[in-house]
Amino acid sequence: MLLDSLKFALKTRRAWWYTATSRSRARFARTTLGSFWLGFSNLLSILTLGIVYGTVFSVKDFRAYFIYLGIGLVIWNTLSSSISNAPQLFAHNSSNIKNMSLKPIFYTLEEWSFQIQTFGQSFILVFLVFIFLKFSLLLNLLFYSWIPLLNLIIFIYWFPIIICLVSIRYTDIAQLVPIVLQLLFLTSPILYRKESLGEIAWITNFNFLYQILDPLRVSIIDGYLNYQNSFLVLSFNFIGLLISILLLNSESKRLPFLL
Repeated sequence: MLLDSLKFALKTRRAWWYTATSRSRARFARTTLGSFWLGFSNLLSILTLGIVYGTVFSVKDFRAYFIYLGIGLVIWNTLSSSISNAPQLFAHNSSNIKNMSLKPIFYTLEEWSFQIQTFGQSFILVFLVFIFLKFSLLLNLLFYSWIPLLNLIIFIYWFPIIICLVSIRYTDIAQLVPIVLQLLFLTSPILYRKESLGEIAWITNFNFLYQILDPLRVSIIDGYLNYQNSFLVLSFNFIGLLISILLLNSESKRLPFLL
């Protein structure tokens, strides 16, 4: 079953990537700047939040703070979007699932592709602006960020699948997810430094989204990578990927009756 799913994913790769691309294009149809609006909206948010919270936290080096905030915010938006869309993923495709012979994994791959494209469109413009503030970011990205970036890409595929499958049986999850995400955001050192948490900084060790976000941000900004922790997270991601696909396969036949 697992091998069949992988073969199907590979065989239909052009289809689910194309449908995701079509969604991205449709979102900004008839606009002059198109997908660049994602980058511009992020830059505007970073500028506004940077000025406000930089003043609140009495930041001394605004340039470093803008980079810290901006990269963290772009990564968080990707994590948050992939998870918040998960509970309704199959519901939005219910008519296709009931009437077409495509395997449900197709829709998870399409959503995953859409999130990757959105991340790329948001990240590239923000990153290009930040390079003018700190050129070493480019070298750090090229040499130190591959494993954390891979962890992000794998995580935003398998974890939303788990949320999606649970939400089909327990619809209250759809109401709970935004609340949990908001709480995780507020307790994640994104708008502020981890040191600002003081004695309760230990809570970040139990924040699983922060364990994906922080290594990627640190590798880009500081050119530092904790290989032991990164490979540990990578192993956990592969286990999660395996479990999520197996669960999806086991639920595939019952899925039309649950929607």
